[in-house]
Amino acid sequence: MSQCIAILATNGVEECELVEPRKALEGAGFRTMVVSPAKGEIQAMEGDVTPASKIAVDATIGEAADLDFAGILLPGGTTNPDALRIDEAAIAFLRGFVAQDKPIASICHGAWTLIEAGGVKGRTLTSWPSLQTDLLNAGAKWVDRETVVDGNLLTSRNPDDLPAFCATLVTQYRDKSA
Repeated sequence: MSQCIAILATNGVEECELVEPRKALEGAGFRTMVVSPAKGEIQAMEGDVTPASKIAVDATIGEAADLDFAGILLPGGTTNPDALRIDEAAIAFLRGFVAQDKPIASICHGAWTLIEAGGVKGRTLTSWPSLQTDLLNAGAKWVDRETVVDGNLLTSRNPDDLPAFCATLVTQYRDKSA
């Protein structure tokens, strides 16, 4: 399987929310590509406040715009999606996935970016609890569950849900790319 999944992230990404789903996808035969606004590396965090690893950026958003991805992963951390949701290129990139009805997976605060890209209205999803009002105001139905699948959209609440999120992610992407 040579399908490639974009991972949209920038500085402040919650390390485990990028690294663990990436390992699960690659273990299932998918290729992944970290896509970010700038070249180089992004600073991952642990628990939003402790610097963790630096993660290599595989392509800038501009470089990735012309590539064909099978789906996209939106990891959280509070700083990462907050920065991405005000980045016009990041939102335009994500809107492409929304418009093409490609698989989208979001964990924790990753839904902030999806709200900005117009990808939640009329959808049922979960997230970190503090995003509930934002999602409701954007026209989504919010539920408190480990994972939620609504068509092409997979969402999860937090790092504690990563085992269920990763298992569902692999199944969801495998089914959509078959």
